[in-house]
Amino acid sequence: MAPLWRSGKKSERTGTPSDLLVVGLGNPGEKYAGTRHNVGVEVLEVLAERYHGRLKSAKGEVLTDDIRIGAARVGLAFPLTFMNESGRAVAPLVRRHGLTDDLEKLVIVHDELDLPVGRMKVKFGGGLAGHNGLKSITAHLHSQDYVRIRIGVGKPPGRQAGRDYVLRKPGKAERTELDIVVAEAADAVELLLTDGVEAAMGRFNQR
Repeated sequence: MAPLWRSGKKSERTGTPSDLLVVGLGNPGEKYAGTRHNVGVEVLEVLAERYHGRLKSAKGEVLTDDIRIGAARVGLAFPLTFMNESGRAVAPLVRRHGLTDDLEKLVIVHDELDLPVGRMKVKFGGGLAGHNGLKSITAHLHSQDYVRIRIGVGKPPGRQAGRDYVLRKPGKAERTELDIVVAEAADAVELLLTDGVEAAMGRFNQR
């Protein structure tokens, strides 16, 4: 597959479509900041810091900003709808960024229970692994053919429910591992722009 910012169909958007739209999933509010469920948002914060952006309120229950990575225009967005209703914010964003017919330029960054802490994988399309944020997005877009960056948070210990586990903050050692993989996920976004999905999968999925 060609680099995402060099290919794609024409968009319905008036003006120039974004080269990439990166959506970090999580829950809004200080209560959830730093929890496992919000690692997707942390990737946006890393990208905003690297490229002198700042997430700010915008129409449609979202914090967003546009940054430049080289010559590419990249949208960053954090839905404020809570995880289970993420699609309600993502669908209008896709239209606003001119990607309705170009969903391969949509990148969803989310936590993943099926990957151990410190692991990260890039994926295009495929199943949703029971993730409620992805379920909502797929329902609103009527498609699951978009890119995902899956950040491992590991399985809950013992009989702890997955919902309770992801809504808690990790311990110090785990936090250190997550900080590293969050930075790597931001690196993966940059590679998606320059080299495409297959290159990103080849680099990060074999670790």
